[in-house]
Amino acid sequence: MTPIVYRPFDTRYTVYDSNVAVHRRERATRHLIEGENIALIFSRQAARSDSGWNHALVSKHVFDNRGVYSNKGISSASPLYLYPDEQDLDQTRRVNFDPKLYAKLKKLATHPDHGTPDELDVFDYIYGVLHCPDYRSTYAEFLKIDFPRIPWPKTPAEFWDVPAKGHTLRQLHLMDPATIGATPYPFIGEGDNTVDKPRYEGGKVWINKTQYFDDAPEVSWGFYIGGYQPAQKWLKDRKGRPLTLEDVRHYQRILKILSETDRIMQTIEMDLS
Repeated sequence: MTPIVYRPFDTRYTVYDSNVAVHRRERATRHLIEGENIALIFSRQAARSDSGWNHALVSKHVFDNRGVYSNKGISSASPLYLYPDEQDLDQTRRVNFDPKLYAKLKKLATHPDHGTPDELDVFDYIYGVLHCPDYRSTYAEFLKIDFPRIPWPKTPAEFWDVPAKGHTLRQLHLMDPATIGATPYPFIGEGDNTVDKPRYEGGKVWINKTQYFDDAPEVSWGFYIGGYQPAQKWLKDRKGRPLTLEDVRHYQRILKILSETDRIMQTIEMDLS
């Protein structure tokens, strides 16, 4: 059984076999199975106007083709590392960046204190850019019709500020426990834990008429990632099912991830002139 990102923060399992999963898109997904890796999941076009562009997510697992939702097409992915085929003489993995562009960015970003960025720094720069509010608003019309494009940093200092935020976002979205930290949203009320009609009201996320997550941030309830509102989508996908103790803890983590994502995004600044 292979873990698969079905929706943001909703990992399930599949049989990764061509007789079961017909369209496996092995050109990208095999690199997430053959060794340690992460991938940027994104959409080429996103025409929704109510939430703006938010169609980027990191994953360490294979992903559903609607893992990042767009009404213009299915998800795409770019693994950070590419693993060799069995017949290749060189069996070392390689970084999935254009060598000339990677060399140019390393030269632009070299800093007297931070040094020269490596591939993870560059990945985190890209991830930070894609979560920069000014980037999303400045290129809003372009993002509706094409793949996102990443601007060059204006200075080494700007480069290193962005991946610092991108690193934390990456760790949050990979659900790293140390990065998430405390989840102060107690699950309260008597009942059988069955999800009925989830709703947000008065700082509480109600899963049924008697049970709720208390002190839940309103921003988490309405927050969009990957074209979805994960705090709502995760519960709605479990309607009629009782939540286990691990489900409760997982949902508390989702609330924290979303509120922290919003907070960190507001600190990402870039000169896009």
